[in-house]
Amino acid sequence: MLVLLPPSEGKAAGGRGRPVALDGLSLPELARPRATVLDELVGLCSADEDKAAEVLGLTPGLRGEVARNAGLRTAPAMPAGRLYTGVLYEALGLATLDAAARRRANASLLVFSGLWGALRLTDRVPAYRCSMGVRLPGVGGLAAYWKPWLDAALPEAAGGGLVLDLRSSAYAAAWKPRGDLAARTAHVRVLQVAVVDGVERRTVVSHFNKATKGRLVRALLEAGARPRTPAALASALRDLGFTVEHDPRSPTRLDVLVRDLH
Repeated sequence: MLVLLPPSEGKAAGGRGRPVALDGLSLPELARPRATVLDELVGLCSADEDKAAEVLGLTPGLRGEVARNAGLRTAPAMPAGRLYTGVLYEALGLATLDAAARRRANASLLVFSGLWGALRLTDRVPAYRCSMGVRLPGVGGLAAYWKPWLDAALPEAAGGGLVLDLRSSAYAAAWKPRGDLAARTAHVRVLQVAVVDGVERRTVVSHFNKATKGRLVRALLEAGARPRTPAALASALRDLGFTVEHDPRSPTRLDVLVRDLH
């Protein structure tokens, strides 16, 4: 099973690690486009702070991210599994997984990134600020830029098993499985269920959407679950205590229902 995750804006502070070595990252087919995006981002942030802040969509309180991006080539790198610290990753709790579950995570989780394309948890990269929705001068929109490269690299990474897609829409735009692989890709929605004036209403709540996805992945890793179809995934999640709806008319979509947010 290959699990596709979004990154997080929250990232751990840099340590004392060596700088990123592009030729040492997984998915070596992405080495050249990674170098191109890195050069463009560093160049932009080194040349004009105001323009860089505008391109990256930074608020005044985040302008320090420009200087951090300017120093990416020499900044200390750390494993992606430690770098991302947002809500999904807090709920996933990679550091507290047992050894077997951690091995499964390293083998099956793939984090999408506007700067790096896609990363394994063991890939060492520095903290950065560059979302998939950014349009870099000389590169253009990053989702469109990455698409042909990811189209070439990811089918082999997916192999013949299930793909569990938990990405947000901006990152999903960078790669869409096709053909047989699309039929083996499960898309999960997390819906809050509440009864208002006697009527059940379902809504997407960002924070709990991310947290539930993190808990869901953790449960699958701890159980060693290896579903091969979206229907089998729905069954596995029910066995793990999740409330899941799977409509055969939309065979690749699963709705995970959250009724109590406290």
